[in-house]
Amino acid sequence: MIHLVIMAGGIGSRFWPMSTPQCPKQFLDIMGTGRTMIQQTYDRFKGLIDMQHVWVVTSKNFLQLVSDQLKGINPQHILLEPCMRNTAPCVAYVSWKILSEDAEATIVVAASDHIVTNVGEFRRVIAQGIDFVEGGDRILTLGMQPTRPETGYGYIEQGERQADPTLEVQTTGGGRKGRRASAMAALMSPIYKVASFREKPDLKTAEQYLDSGNFTWNSGMFLWQASTIVAELRKYQPEISAIMDRLAPTFFSVREQAMVDQLYASCPKISIDYAVMEKTQIAYVMPAEFGWSDLGTWGSLHTLTPQDDDRNAIIGDGVKLLDSEGCMVRMPQGKQVVIQGLKDFIVAEHNGTLLICRLDEEQHIKDWH
Repeated sequence: MIHLVIMAGGIGSRFWPMSTPQCPKQFLDIMGTGRTMIQQTYDRFKGLIDMQHVWVVTSKNFLQLVSDQLKGINPQHILLEPCMRNTAPCVAYVSWKILSEDAEATIVVAASDHIVTNVGEFRRVIAQGIDFVEGGDRILTLGMQPTRPETGYGYIEQGERQADPTLEVQTTGGGRKGRRASAMAALMSPIYKVASFREKPDLKTAEQYLDSGNFTWNSGMFLWQASTIVAELRKYQPEISAIMDRLAPTFFSVREQAMVDQLYASCPKISIDYAVMEKTQIAYVMPAEFGWSDLGTWGSLHTLTPQDDDRNAIIGDGVKLLDSEGCMVRMPQGKQVVIQGLKDFIVAEHNGTLLICRLDEEQHIKDWH
């Protein structure tokens, strides 16, 4: 069975004043589409994964938000972290629990606050990735084709290209079957062994990565069999694994949350990239292009939102800009606002709180509230 894991525990501090600790960005309609970010994340998987096999790992504080926004999710599939411990303990907890329910499970891990504009291509890539990881002990991450020398993302260096043995067998045959398999192969994305993971680079290094054509952005989306990731965590993270083994006897019982509350803080605070991906020998990357963005800042929203001739991006039906350029303006529907003479500014209002700051100073937003 295919299971979707949505990681939704962040607080989105750089998206203030819309995103707050009480209601962070994944539970907001940042783009003005009528669907919140976590709802859009789930929507992308409709037709691929049944709602009964959707899991969300989030903070204890967000239980009601998840329940309200993802109607029909199994309450036992909402995993509540008592504290933030980065993505490795999160992945371990949900993987141990899924494996206890479904020994043959395949897992797709997605963040709750990413943007995808080409949903059809996204679904094709996910379906191909599922087939790949179900073919053996493999861990697959999706690498986004870089469009600019971005310094805010980690990068993945591609190694040896992997052949698809199923298609190789089919295409060696003649006739209609061979032609059909060849056409399928032409539509499929290449998959490479991961050569290395690279930290967020400076601008010069990012330009070198882009010029080489051998690097992709690290999207943080993963596909694997539950048994595979549990085995790799046992190999490389025995401390986390020991805690999960102590939790396992309580899964799906009234004692589970109390035991999680007691033990979870003992997990080291470490990302799944550091914990497993940079150590494992079975990591692969599939370069993909489906209009992806990690919507982490107002600047990234400015890039994604349609812009006028003066590079202004506006969300809200009552905004008028005069003699302004390069601005990101986000106002509630019906809010009348006139802005004159600003260049490269963020102007955002939410629940009576107003932010006005330069786009190039947005890294400080998390410190101002």
